[in-house]
Amino acid sequence: METRGRVLIVDDEANARTALAEILREEGYQVETAADGFKALPKLEEFAPDALVTDLLMPGMDGLELMRRALAEDPDRAVIVTTAFGAVDSAVQAMRAGASDYLTKPIHVDALTQQLDRALERRRLRAEVGQLRRRLHEQSRIESIVGSSPPMQKVFEAVLQVAPSRASVLLTGESGTGKELVAAAIHEHSPRAGKPFVKLHCAALAETLLESELFGHERGAFTGAISRRDGRFAQADGGTLFLDEIGEISPAVQVKLLRFLQEHEFERVGGNQTVRVDVRIVSATNRDLQERVRQGLFREDLYYRLNVVSLEMPPLRVRGGDIPLLAMHFLQRCASENGKAVTGFSDDALEAMTRYAWPGNVRELENAVERAVVVAKGELVRPADLGAQVAAARGKSEDGMPAVPGSTLDEIERYVILKTLEHTGGSTSRAADMLGISTRKIQYLLSEMRAQGMPIGRGGRHPVEEPKRAEESSKHAS
Repeated sequence: METRGRVLIVDDEANARTALAEILREEGYQVETAADGFKALPKLEEFAPDALVTDLLMPGMDGLELMRRALAEDPDRAVIVTTAFGAVDSAVQAMRAGASDYLTKPIHVDALTQQLDRALERRRLRAEVGQLRRRLHEQSRIESIVGSSPPMQKVFEAVLQVAPSRASVLLTGESGTGKELVAAAIHEHSPRAGKPFVKLHCAALAETLLESELFGHERGAFTGAISRRDGRFAQADGGTLFLDEIGEISPAVQVKLLRFLQEHEFERVGGNQTVRVDVRIVSATNRDLQERVRQGLFREDLYYRLNVVSLEMPPLRVRGGDIPLLAMHFLQRCASENGKAVTGFSDDALEAMTRYAWPGNVRELENAVERAVVVAKGELVRPADLGAQVAAARGKSEDGMPAVPGSTLDEIERYVILKTLEHTGGSTSRAADMLGISTRKIQYLLSEMRAQGMPIGRGGRHPVEEPKRAEESSKHAS
């Protein structure tokens, strides 16, 4: 039977501790007793109580010394001290030394159970917070990033190499490739691991708000600034600040960020007091920052300050061997969170996932798996559960050739026509002659594909546009 908590009662008065133990047992607590501090010590280790209820005035080891030893063994343990009426000063001393609460004798059971419940709830919450912190710490370590492909092994090696330094790191790569996870791993493997890891998504805020979020503001700096507020730089002092979508920040904020990187100091918005902090910058972007520098949209000197070490995240399409690992990782987590008895993927679902291009990368895969777990009707995820786009990739080879058997006549026809157009340089008339069909049929197919948003030609380019214009030009010339 589940108990309300384990309680150790220590009192040199036999009748008092026995009566109190019986009452608390009736209230649903698991209870042990001891006649003095020395006899309580082994029970602290063997019984491992959640709460200690101890008299302060006892022969030999008093309650204050027992409390100190109990808290040294388990700082989160609840301690309630009891004392005779008129000796409140000693109880206050115990509170200052770490006791959760105190009661004067004779003890009222209702008051004691209320104090126990409050103290045990605080202990439970502290334990949950500690567990969450440990879980977050484990999730941000490099070992928790799923991937065994050669591109990801290079990323892991780079993380371990750059983490111990103070250098700024610029993470590049397509959206959804896991840049934030890598930034957290760099922090957790650095000497700053015990300090804050603070994140800010730069593209999500307007210029004035972004400046305030980064550097803080003084009271009255702008409408609504009713008090001084520290920004992310102050919050990250001693640790790491991760700036996501760094390519989106305005020129004014770029100037202030550059100054910090050069001098490690800044002023709050609306203030003139210089603030110095020790913060390492890890930034990320899915933009081509060099191109933005050429366009005059990003400061060149800031780019080189941020890009002391560059680390490019590989897209999911070049790390195909990681797709089953990632998919299973997401499936187990989503099944647990949603209470679904989904245990894996069917062979054709795995085939569809490995053949799909995943333009949204790991984030898209995670969303697809979560959807599949929610809609799955059995223990295995089927292709249809993953969504129409992913399911449509099943049965195609890496170059898009449909599998035979396993594909419809429409899929095979579409593939043959597109391949022939590729061979003819996009000429619909030559392709039609080679295939023995009308040019109108080819044009209808392309129009239909375009309406459905399907890719046409390599790189999404219409394969017949440029040759068609060339054909028309030659007709006019003649």
